[in-house]
Amino acid sequence: MDDPGVLTLLPEVDARRLLGDRPLVFRLLVPPYPALGVGDLRLLRLAERDGRTELCAGYDRYERLPEGPV
Repeated sequence: MDDPGVLTLLPEVDARRLLGDRPLVFRLLVPPYPALGVGDLRLLRLAERDGRTELCAGYDRYERLPEGPV
């Protein structure tokens, strides 16, 4: 991919489809508190490392969950 920035904020499944069959590492960005992801999972960052493409994705927004025992 010549300009990985064109994939930023695309839904993660669409970005992954455009990247083809290259080896991927997936990371999910989450808040530092219990939360439920809401909306689309979107590509936030793309990096090439050690022959693999690293994707970092996050949801459109997060709803905080109550803390404590379930």
